[in-house]
Amino acid sequence: MRTAFDFSPLFRSSIGFDRMLSALEAASRVETIDNWPPYDIAKTGEDDYRITMAVAGFSQDDLALTQEQNMLMVSGQKAFEDSGDYLHRGIAGRSFQRRFELADHVKVVGASLVNGLLTIDLKREIPEEMKPRKIEIADGKALPKVDTKQIEVENQAA
Repeated sequence: MRTAFDFSPLFRSSIGFDRMLSALEAASRVETIDNWPPYDIAKTGEDDYRITMAVAGFSQDDLALTQEQNMLMVSGQKAFEDSGDYLHRGIAGRSFQRRFELADHVKVVGASLVNGLLTIDLKREIPEEMKPRKIEIADGKALPKVDTKQIEVENQAA
């Protein structure tokens, strides 16, 4: 049994999290499960990730990788070759399109196809201005003195 969550109260009280909440809402929707081609996602370092897809029978020319903002799309389009009467056809050669939602600042740094495995390396590169930085605290002597002005008010007898 699957329970649907209502994220609308979170939309009303949060600012800047709409992308994350939309991703949670999309993940909670029931979709048809297409598990082909099979793939693995591994964390290979502090900010490094690797996607490995089993794409046996596909060449580099049959595959396409596209990154648009925070979405990585891997698609395969094989030229159909029907060269005989098959008694059994168990090797999948159908077209596919697989989408991966990427977090902010995650970029594809490389891809390779070896022995039927497509390997895609990803790295999270946080911009320098977004990294934590230490702020020095100056002692009281180093700060310039600010002149304060006092406003005098006339006292009137009522």
